[in-house]
Amino acid sequence: MDLVGQAAQWWAQTPAVERWWLLLGFSAEAIFGLRFITQWVASERAGRSTVPLAFWYLSVIGGSMLFAYAIWRVDPVFIVGQGGGLAVYLRNLHLIHRQRAV
Repeated sequence: MDLVGQAAQWWAQTPAVERWWLLLGFSAEAIFGLRFITQWVASERAGRSTVPLAFWYLSVIGGSMLFAYAIWRVDPVFIVGQGGGLAVYLRNLHLIHRQRAV
């Protein structure tokens, strides 16, 4: 059986809830990865290294989704890593919005 056939067979045999979580996990990785593209484009436009506000929002969205995925997988390393990251992302957003309010 070829690789595509094996993948199709695996997908068909995988319970629906597992497929849903896999799709969520891959989507989370894509959103999380977009933050680097966003930061790169913003830096190129500015002609210097910069971190746009969208970077932090993408970090929170992707990180929250990955945190949920880690909890579902019951992976303590992944849970601690994503949970710690979320605290940093949320704190940065708080500091940015507090500074803008002044």
